[in-house]
Amino acid sequence: MKMKKFINSQDLITKELLEGFAAAHRDLVTLGPDNTVVNKNLERANRVTIVTQGGAGHEPALSGFVGDGMVDVSVVGDIFAAPGPQACVNAIKLADRGKGVLYVVLNHAGDMLTGNLTMKQAAKEGLRVIKLVTQEDVANAPRENSDDRRGLVGCVPTYKIAGAAAAEGRSLEEVASVAQRFADNMATLAVAVRGATHPSTGNMLADLDEDEMEVGMGQHGEGGGGRQPMKSADETADIMLNALLADLSVKRGEKLMLILNGAGATTLMELFIIYRRCEQILNEKGIEIAANYVGELLTVQEQAGFQMFIARMDDELIRLWNAPCSTPYFKRAPR
Repeated sequence: MKMKKFINSQDLITKELLEGFAAAHRDLVTLGPDNTVVNKNLERANRVTIVTQGGAGHEPALSGFVGDGMVDVSVVGDIFAAPGPQACVNAIKLADRGKGVLYVVLNHAGDMLTGNLTMKQAAKEGLRVIKLVTQEDVANAPRENSDDRRGLVGCVPTYKIAGAAAAEGRSLEEVASVAQRFADNMATLAVAVRGATHPSTGNMLADLDEDEMEVGMGQHGEGGGGRQPMKSADETADIMLNALLADLSVKRGEKLMLILNGAGATTLMELFIIYRRCEQILNEKGIEIAANYVGELLTVQEQAGFQMFIARMDDELIRLWNAPCSTPYFKRAPR
């Protein structure tokens, strides 16, 4: 089947999408060197700053969360590909306002290679930077082997927690500590019912029959070992939420963040039906939803499916989640 996407040249996709993104949000971001998206207020930031990296093609992630209260510089690779380490080192230098930099990397092979090389070079140059890796996909490794877990939508609330802590004027070590505490207590599980096409090659990322779904699908169509006949919304919610609760050993009386992240072609109608069932399950178990989000944060082109995310919350994390921020795709007004 011929790929149908509104693009010009496959070689110019990343360049042109970033130009359009920056033009559409010129009040919040600017384009920097090496395909970077930069917080427009970065020069005035007298605090710890935050840098992240990742391939294009997952919009609004990751650059959609650049702005006050979240990310300061996003380093963008080609479609579904990590950027090079020198671009990330340059971004850390650009971001640093004298208070140090938190460098957030999602756990995927290419991103980790870039992240490790970046940290080696940063150490050689005497840069003050701490790397935080998000790795919360419960499908491909048990919690005791969390270093093998893929990073999914959990990066976005991690940006929010870290950004709010930085805005309070905390030290680099304090910002990294609270962000790590949040990241250590989060879990994500994805499901797909239809794959996406790679916009640069036209290749299908996942091939599912019309009557199939796959629980545990990775960010780029990687299998999760959960291929099964299509289930109803309630059945799917039961399977996924109970797996997440078991992974985190959530007990009655605890507070959770619950995010349903659409993968690109799943409607809000479907997500709200799923959310309704999740709330029913949590109410029955005596677990409070203390923070939530339903919508698209990190997509996979036109893949149909969603990611279900939970995180254990406390009063401090709830306050940081609700703190003000202003980015193209996530905003919180002062309370």
